[in-house]
Amino acid sequence: MQHEPFWWEMARPQPLDQQPFSPSCDVAVIGAGYAGLHAALRLARAGRSVQVFDKEVPGFGASSRNGGMVAGTTKFRLSTLIETEGEKKAFGLYREGLEAEAWFKNFIRTEKIDCHLENHGRFTGAYRPGDYEVLAREAETVTRHFERAIYAVPKAEQQNEIGSDLYHGGLVQEDMSALHPALYHRGLLQRALDAGVTIHGTCCVTGFGREGNELKIETARGTVKARNLVVATNGYTDKELPWLRRRLVSPQSQIIATEPLPSELMAKLMPKKRTLGDTRILFPYYRACPAHKRMVFGGRSGAWSNDPKVKAAALHDVMVSIFPELKDIPLTHVWWGNVSFPFDRRPKLAVEDGVHYAAGFCGSGVIWASWFGRLAANRIINEGPATSALGGDPFETRPLYWGRPWFLPLILGWYRFRDAI
Repeated sequence: MQHEPFWWEMARPQPLDQQPFSPSCDVAVIGAGYAGLHAALRLARAGRSVQVFDKEVPGFGASSRNGGMVAGTTKFRLSTLIETEGEKKAFGLYREGLEAEAWFKNFIRTEKIDCHLENHGRFTGAYRPGDYEVLAREAETVTRHFERAIYAVPKAEQQNEIGSDLYHGGLVQEDMSALHPALYHRGLLQRALDAGVTIHGTCCVTGFGREGNELKIETARGTVKARNLVVATNGYTDKELPWLRRRLVSPQSQIIATEPLPSELMAKLMPKKRTLGDTRILFPYYRACPAHKRMVFGGRSGAWSNDPKVKAAALHDVMVSIFPELKDIPLTHVWWGNVSFPFDRRPKLAVEDGVHYAAGFCGSGVIWASWFGRLAANRIINEGPATSALGGDPFETRPLYWGRPWFLPLILGWYRFRDAI
């Protein structure tokens, strides 16, 4: 079993040739993942000189480690948002997700990025009997206000969506997609380079501060002065970025991949090739690989350990509870990466002392990191859209919190207990 992403078999992040280091530029960007590269690409195409700095090989983090799910959704159902925020704000939040998803898919097509983007929809299983009614009401609420192919599937028809008896029906969202995350990053990286962005891999930023009308950024290769700075480090924000680090909780998410499965078994387990999940608090997320030959299965199970065998065994147990047929199927890969949550579990677009922050994508970074990176750039060049219904709420921290989530084991344990009962 390899302890690295399955995606790297086709698109392993590669070191870049060292590029010329300039002591000044219009915009500096910290982080060469989806958000940082989208910001850099947008800025360069608008005529700005841009340098990007990443402490690792570009793409080493979550941008090549995620599950490849493409969904412009938040962690809150529309019906919940209406109750807590009122219809006007709830509709704005939900509409932005639809706009971000449409923009994202158009970007992939327009840029001709070959990343195996496929639209097979998503099925969310009702883990408890009562969850089905919640999902059915959500489908009714959404279709009342938005034109979306979203509908509830009762347990009697569940086998048409998933080859499992675990759930009590579920919810189908026909417009959701999946892609190869590392290929997407590779294509985005190449577009940024082609646009003239200078990208410095394995070059960490050790600090920054304001000097007159400019920002002075200290890096491993020297000091850079820039008129603007974009910070897009998300789950890999370290102590050199204390303002952002204090506002993010960054747990691990882990994924396993099975060996190739017989085509008839894959057709039974995933008859419509959908991405899948369920209504647990610590819900698993799973899909077929782009060739539809093996299962890729992720979740929070195993986050309490840094032992890859423990992580793999924990995820394997959850997978087998859904698909008993996979009990004796060997695993070929296990890997993990950091996701990031603001305290209110909404992605953030913030400006603090002239620094633009795009972060906190809540495990849905394929779209939200791309979208918020673009919005951060638009804000700098003063072109729309440059604001977000999602990112406009205060970016809060908590007293005595400095970025080390000591409370995570307690919270995850409580969530596991709630899911179990």
